[in-house]
Amino acid sequence: MRIAILSNGPGNYSTKRLIEEARKRGHEAEVIKYKNCYISIEQGSNQVFYKGAPLGKYDAIIPRIASYMTKYGTAIVRQLEMQGEYCLSKSLAITRARDKLRSTQLLAKYNIDIPKTVVSRDSGDIDQLLDQLDGAPVIIKLASGTHGNGVVLAETKKAAKSTLQAFYLSNDQGTNILLQEFIKESAGTDIRAFVVGSKVVASMQRQSLDDDFRSNLHKGGNGTPIKLTPEEEKVAVKAAKIMGLPVAGVDIMRSARGPLVLEVNASPGFGIEHITGRNVAGKIIEYVERNANRTIRKDRVGA
Repeated sequence: MRIAILSNGPGNYSTKRLIEEARKRGHEAEVIKYKNCYISIEQGSNQVFYKGAPLGKYDAIIPRIASYMTKYGTAIVRQLEMQGEYCLSKSLAITRARDKLRSTQLLAKYNIDIPKTVVSRDSGDIDQLLDQLDGAPVIIKLASGTHGNGVVLAETKKAAKSTLQAFYLSNDQGTNILLQEFIKESAGTDIRAFVVGSKVVASMQRQSLDDDFRSNLHKGGNGTPIKLTPEEEKVAVKAAKIMGLPVAGVDIMRSARGPLVLEVNASPGFGIEHITGRNVAGKIIEYVERNANRTIRKDRVGA
């Protein structure tokens, strides 16, 4: 098979691992820097160009789109889909997962338990918003934040109001701002479940350092292997399916009322391989081998 990895470059660990596993299994694999691609659009003839020439035909394309390049990266993926290419993750699924409000709405609609969430564009509503969440402390987050950025713990009503006002003043792009209930029993700890197809292929618990309530590895958190309960595995797989993502990192928090899904990541990092010893990249290539020649399914979520 000819496999293209849409990535910012071959130096990224996840990209290197995918190339390594693909070639190990006898495939031709190469990196396409999507930021250097462009689309020629005219009636009846739309095409992606790379290095001054039309991008060739591939048996499979694996998008690894950075969060800050979501709009342009998914535009490239969307055009490749329109040309009939098999893309592991669809453009609509990637953009859906990147919007925290949109993904939270969908998870709730399909009966996935999540931290209670409210959203408003008016900081003057803070009293009513906090009443919805049973008071402070609360988590305040930008809908477009990633890797723990744009996420703040407000421990008092005064702190919540100040944070909201600061977010609104600095938010000149109209990004939604969410308030979520604070799950005290899991503060600073969550679980990353790496889903490929219909299975969790690796899972780790992430623990924050010092007093930081965010457990992201990008923020210096520690990761340890963990065995999920059957309920947690079921929830992780279902959450990825709801987003339309065959490959996803599902972040789960253990609470007194059971597992809560915090986020579904469309391009999860492969640092989990170091922690768990699991060959995540190999599982992804295996999935591509099984599915690249199948009929492309229409996205059924519709949102």
